[in-house]
Amino acid sequence: MAIAESANAAKTTFLFNMSHDIRTPMNAIIGYSQLMESHLDDREKCSDFLSKIKVSSDFLLGLINNVLEMARIEIGKLTLDEQPYDPHGMMEVIQSIYGSLMTKKNIQFTQTMDVTQPYVYVDVVKMREIFLNLVSNAYKYTPEGGSISLTYSQLPYDQQGCILLQTRITDTGIGMSKEYLPHIFDDFSRERTTTEAKVEGTGLGMSIVKKLVELMGGTIEVESELGKGTTFIVTMPHRIADEPTMVSQSDVEGNSLSPLMGMHILLAEDNDLNAEIAEELLMSIGLVVDRVIDGVECVDRIVKSEADAYGAILMDIQMPNMNGYEATRLIRALDDPCKANIPILAMTANAFEEDKKNAFEAGMNGHIAKPVEMSKLINSLISACSPHS
Repeated sequence: MAIAESANAAKTTFLFNMSHDIRTPMNAIIGYSQLMESHLDDREKCSDFLSKIKVSSDFLLGLINNVLEMARIEIGKLTLDEQPYDPHGMMEVIQSIYGSLMTKKNIQFTQTMDVTQPYVYVDVVKMREIFLNLVSNAYKYTPEGGSISLTYSQLPYDQQGCILLQTRITDTGIGMSKEYLPHIFDDFSRERTTTEAKVEGTGLGMSIVKKLVELMGGTIEVESELGKGTTFIVTMPHRIADEPTMVSQSDVEGNSLSPLMGMHILLAEDNDLNAEIAEELLMSIGLVVDRVIDGVECVDRIVKSEADAYGAILMDIQMPNMNGYEATRLIRALDDPCKANIPILAMTANAFEEDKKNAFEAGMNGHIAKPVEMSKLINSLISACSPHS
């Protein structure tokens, strides 16, 4: 009985917090959209409203991703994808993202590293999520004129073929009370609400960080004192890796749009609103777009069209009659090699790692998650359609 009541209480708290944290950015999105309708002739105001809508949209997307990631962790679907990595790269990532923000807020930001091993096996995406989350919190809760330091150290370790790395993130921020510290890693736990602290957050970040650290075989500790600051200590073992084979990177980021201008794209998308957005984005960069509403129509269009009618297919996954995976497999099995090898990119809300894996196993050339970032869409198209792909 007590267990059931506890579970119900936890569910109620979860739903209450979710309602609050979803409605807050949604209120901003809806409110600024309404304001834009009233000020369509004021370009400056509309631009300001749009930038605020984007901030709220990013926060809402982050919340959704956090909730889904928590669910995947709980059911054991999260796995590690380890690759050789230079630990110094983490310093560069954090500096590139937070360096200018720290300077703007007048925070003294220092990073020091004492690691002799040049390459270790790391799940880079999850590692970045851990440390960017911790640095983000330090930044948010440290007032102007404060300081934040990151120290990376290699500790003695007696397991052959492995090293032990410890990261300390120390700030002079607002700190936490002794009463709250035992609950810092609880789901949806915040000592101060968004309203009280004037700092946005879902209360899921620390819970996710702890679970990711433990998934990677490490530990996380926290030391804090109210009004004096906080220190997080992350200790993780890593297998030693050989120097990775360097693959020459395409200069897609700086590439012009010339390879795409005038290209015919076949868009397979059943949702009218998503299709309209995709068509507008694609046409804005000079592409010609034809749309079909499911996998059956997509395959039929390719079969009946000339071999070089389309330069690429943007394929939704969840569609009626035939999904994107099935359509891709049928296209790859066509007798005409030109049609069978047309670049196909998944453009889908199925955004997890296993979704990407399924896309490639079905024969797709790339995977673009919704909401679509234009730069990623352009880069993926250029990469998939280049002669060496």
